[in-house]
Amino acid sequence: MTDFLTNIPFLAVAALVCVAIYIMMTQRNLIKIVMGIAILEAAVNLFLVTLGYRNGGVAPIFTNAPGTLMVLPVPQALTLTSIVIGVATTALMLSMIMLIHRHTGETDAEKSRRVKG
Repeated sequence: MTDFLTNIPFLAVAALVCVAIYIMMTQRNLIKIVMGIAILEAAVNLFLVTLGYRNGGVAPIFTNAPGTLMVLPVPQALTLTSIVIGVATTALMLSMIMLIHRHTGETDAEKSRRVKG
């Protein structure tokens, strides 16, 4: 039973990835596709945090480290970087969708492929 409880975050990551891929593959609305990408980014962040977790670990903020087990700081730093990059790319995608909507009047992916100029 404890193996199942320790694998719950990985199962949540797998579920989020499946939902995100389903949304990105089946939706035609550009905003919904961006929402699927945001869910995928959240799954990656959860995966990175889960990799760095250690049962009974303490935060790695000590100058003179105690003899206890510490969680890994590198996945936390990668997660923070991923969050910043994710916000920037999401803002860029949404601004592009606004320009496409202004030009065509639609947010349909099929109709936006025909946009030229």
